[in-house]
Amino acid sequence: MPQKRKKDKKPVTLTAAGLLSFYEDFDAIVTLKPIHIVLLALVFAVAVLVLHVVAPPLG
Repeated sequence: MPQKRKKDKKPVTLTAAGLLSFYEDFDAIVTLKPIHIVLLALVFAVAVLVLHVVAPPLG
């Protein structure tokens, strides 16, 4: 009769042990659409360019 081998015991990960939990139904406090991020980046870039012209860097 063939002997049954014991499976190699791998260390239990934290999620399998229940020490970490991930919540998928998380409600964000602030929600932004991608267009808002793009517009914010454009406004920031324009502000940097305007400040560069109005008050050139010292040095």
